[in-house]
Amino acid sequence: MQTLAQTLATQAIPASLAQLLQTLASTSVAISNAVRRGALAGVLGSTDHENVQGETQKKLDVITNEMLKDALRADGTVRALASEEEDFPVVLGDHGDYLVCFDPLDGSSNIDINSLVGTIFSVLPAPQGEVNEQSFLQSGRHQVAAGYVLYGPATMLALTTGHGVQLFTLDPQSGEYLLTNPAVSIPKDTAEFAINMSNQQFWEAPMQTYIGDLLLGKIGPREKSFNMRWIAAMVGDVHRVLSRGGIFTYPTDHKNPQKPYKLRLMYEANPMSLLVEQAGGKSSTGYQDILDIQPQAIHQRVAVILGSANEVATCLEYHSLDYSEEPEL
Repeated sequence: MQTLAQTLATQAIPASLAQLLQTLASTSVAISNAVRRGALAGVLGSTDHENVQGETQKKLDVITNEMLKDALRADGTVRALASEEEDFPVVLGDHGDYLVCFDPLDGSSNIDINSLVGTIFSVLPAPQGEVNEQSFLQSGRHQVAAGYVLYGPATMLALTTGHGVQLFTLDPQSGEYLLTNPAVSIPKDTAEFAINMSNQQFWEAPMQTYIGDLLLGKIGPREKSFNMRWIAAMVGDVHRVLSRGGIFTYPTDHKNPQKPYKLRLMYEANPMSLLVEQAGGKSSTGYQDILDIQPQAIHQRVAVILGSANEVATCLEYHSLDYSEEPEL
C-alpha cells in the first residue's frame, strides 16, 4: 500500500503543501495516541473555561489545540491559523504560503463516553502582506486542501487536494498512514439520513416537511423506507456519508434566535463540503452552495445539508417551495 507521502508525491501540488499535510497527519497520530489513552493519561473531563463559542472546553480540546498550534508553528509553511478554540487568528510568522483553519477535536462531547471524535482542517492560500482576520475570509472554493482525521476503532484520514478524495488508515505498528481507498465516491442515491431529531420542533417548514416525508417511508410521497443514523460528531456522520452515502444535515432552527445555526463555516462546513463535492456529492445551506458563501467572520455559523447528490437535490426542492400559506410551526 502507498503511504501518505508517496500518494502526495503523485499529485500536482507544491512541495510546501505536501509538507504541511504531512505535519497535520503526524500531529494527528499524536492526538490519536492521546485520545486512545483517555483516562489513563488523565485527559478526560472538562476545564473551567469556555471557548469563544460559549462552550465549556474539554481537557482534550485544549490539549489538541496546543498540539496543532505547536506543530504548525514549527512547520514553517503556515503564516497564521484559526481554531474553534481561539478567539482570534494566531499569527505564526512572517513567511509561509498557507493559512490553516481547524477544529482540533470535533465531537468532544463524545470524549467521556468513548465515542467517535475527530480533527477537521482546511488549508487556504496566504495573501501577500500583513495577515489578519480578513485574510481568512475566503470562500470555500479557495481551499487548496481539506480533510479530517477520525479517531475510531481505526484512525483514518480523509483528504482532498482538489484531486478527488483519498482515504488512509493509520498503521499503528509503523505509525504511517496507508492508502486504503484511492478514489472515494459517494453513491448518488441513499436511504439513510442523519439529523438531530431533538430539534425537530424548531426547524423551518421545508425541513419539517422533508424529514416528515422520510419518516413516512413507503406509505409517504417518497415511497421507500429510510433509516436514521446520528453520531453527534460531524466527523463521524460525514465519514459514514463518504463510506456508503447518505444525507447529513444540521439545519436552521429557531430554538435560540441568537444562534440559528450550529456548525462553523470556516473549519467545519467548508472543509467537509469540499470533501463531499470532490467525492461526487453535494452541499448546501438549503438556499446556497456552502462553498460559494463569502465569510463575514472566522467563527461564522451556517446551516448544513450535504451528502448523496440526488438526495440533497430532493431536499433542496422542498426548500424551493412556497410555505407562506402553511400554518406556523
